[in-house]
Amino acid sequence: MTQPAPTDQSVTDTLDCTGLLCPLPVYKAALALGRLAPGDVLELTTTDPGSLEDIPAMARQRGDTLLSVVDGSDTQTFLIQKGTAT
Repeated sequence: MTQPAPTDQSVTDTLDCTGLLCPLPVYKAALALGRLAPGDVLELTTTDPGSLEDIPAMARQRGDTLLSVVDGSDTQTFLIQKGTAT
């Protein structure tokens, strides 16, 4: 699953979760999103293949918007826009 990164969204914060296994990428992403203002964008990088299912599920549950997912050979990169409900 690869989607291009949107060109009209600027990244507000980045979070490197490479080397971490579930549930840490989800946990750390939720904490980082909690510090952002609605509309801000978090760029998250992981190496846990389970993140391809876990991060989109977290975004849906929190009311955030998953802007893009890039599944590279060793890493996954997500752009998540914080919603207004969280």
